[in-house]
Amino acid sequence: MNPEEHRHAHLRLKLCVSGAAETGHCGDGALEKAKELGREIVKHGAVLVTGATTGFPLWASMGAKEAGGMSIGLSPAGTEYEHTEVYGLPLDYLDLVIYTGFGYSGRNLLLTRSSDAIFVGCGRVGTINEFTVAFEDKKPIGVLQGGWETDSVIKNIIEKGHRPNPKVLFDSNPKALVERIIELVKKDKEEYLRLYEQVVGGNHNKGDKETGMIL
Repeated sequence: MNPEEHRHAHLRLKLCVSGAAETGHCGDGALEKAKELGREIVKHGAVLVTGATTGFPLWASMGAKEAGGMSIGLSPAGTEYEHTEVYGLPLDYLDLVIYTGFGYSGRNLLLTRSSDAIFVGCGRVGTINEFTVAFEDKKPIGVLQGGWETDSVIKNIIEKGHRPNPKVLFDSNPKALVERIIELVKKDKEEYLRLYEQVVGGNHNKGDKETGMIL
């Protein structure tokens, strides 16, 4: 990373991968699809964020590290000891672990809130919880299709809940899904900036041209 990239590293997209910790129901090909998803996130210059757990998120972290990227985990535990000894969760393939101390449901909220977009792979109830939080927060959500039923469950939730959402995209190709979601994130950021500039008006022009901060 050159000095200029390092200076603005905080601007890199943070993309979350949500999925099952227990993957016996995920079917063939889940491991490779998860790793490919992690690799593609890194190849597109983003940081991978997961729930610091086993299974599908761990596999995505493996792919991210294989591609030389950064992997951040948000743990339900309050300490490293609790993370490994009480919850039985791994530390492998994570550059940084944030110990939330909020249990699974609290962790799920922080996980989705701290990410620019969410990718959903093979999942169970916890994954659906993360999906619904991200859905309510109007986050871009990429649902990876594969040899599992999670994508069908999510489609059913959207249909039966009578809440169509153009920010929820489905694709069986990890590379294509990452590219499509990143485009949605960019549009969201551009819209936010446009609204922000309307609010601050001429004061924005008085800001630091490099950081965008208002002086």
